[in-house]
Formats: sequence, C-alpha cells, structure tokens
Amino acid sequence: MLDNLIAQGKAKPMIVVMPNGNVVQDAGYGYGKDGFYKPQFLLPQSMNGVYEANFMDIVSYVEKTFRVKNNKENRAIAGLSMGGFHTMHISRYYPNTFDYVGLFSAAIMPREDATGKVYSNIDETLKAQKNNGLKLYWIAIGKDDFLYQANIDFKKKLDGLGLKYEYLETGEGHIWKNWRIYLAEFAPRLFR
Repeated sequence: MLDNLIAQGKAKPMIVVMPNGNVVQDAGYGYGKDGFYKPQFLLPQSMNGVYEANFMDIVSYVEKTFRVKNNKENRAIAGLSMGGFHTMHISRYYPNTFDYVGLFSAAIMPREDATGKVYSNIDETLKAQKNNGLKLYWIAIGKDDFLYQANIDFKKKLDGLGLKYEYLETGEGHIWKNWRIYLAEFAPRLFR
C-alpha cells in the first residue's frame, strides 16, 4: 500500500520499521523458542511497559543503520490494536520524539495489573506531548470495534487536556478492511 501511495505521489517516501511489539514472543507463531503453535491473545508479559520503555533502542538502531533525518519533524509512529496501545504510550513517554502519531483501533489503557513506569503520569505526559507540539495526532476506530468506547473515552481525555487530534470513525469493527482504510488516510498526511 505504501509503495503505491508513494508511486502515485500521495505519500512522501519514508522508511517504515515494523518491530515485534510482543516482546515475550521472539518470532512468529511456531517459530520462537517457546513454540506458540496456537495464537494467544495476550501472553503473561504482554503490555508490561518493557517494550515502550526501551523503544528508543529501536529508534537509535534505525538512525545508526540508515540515512534518515533524525528529528521529531521527520518521525512518525503508528500502530493498530496493541500496536496503537504501544504508539499512544511510547509517543507520550517520549513526548518530544514524534511529530506524527497514528492510533488505529487502539487499545488505550494498560492492564489493571500493569506496573511499568511507562504507564504512570499519563495526563502529565500527554500534556508534555501537547506542549512540545505535534503536527498530527490521528485516531481512527470502527463504531462496532470492541475498543470503540475506550477510544471515545480517550478522545474526551484529550479534549480535557486541550490536545488537538483528528478523528475518523468508520463502520464495522476490529478488522483489516478498516486498518487498510486508516493507513491510506494517515500515510498521505505524514511529513507535509
């Protein structure tokens, strides 16, 4: 999709990095050290803050390995579902790192048993993110998505904090069809 958007002049050329946000699963189903031949929704250590807290290691690696512009004006972060969860928490935990943030059908708040430092002071870090400036904070969700209400509640939180965002609501739920729409809408807005 991105190759086509770039070829059509609808999106700027960009490097896209897609790390495995499920840090306790070291490979695809059946290939990791622990097997997991049957997909599991949430492994015991999923969404525990380790990935978010160490995300700058990925940014540093990319910047050392590729010829990229290494400032917030030239960095975007986006994700769908659990990736949207990571995106929201990484972008506020490192509030002066990304100018473009995309949440696609995002899980929003941490698990009740989450103890990672990255999940503390959510309002304060969102305010810092707002104060550091953003070019685009983009939220999209399907009205039949099981995460719909969490996203509506999150929008209210952002409204209360004065953090500006763009919002797209589609039909249907937590499905690839929607995520393709969201990528096609979000990518052309980057780096403009």
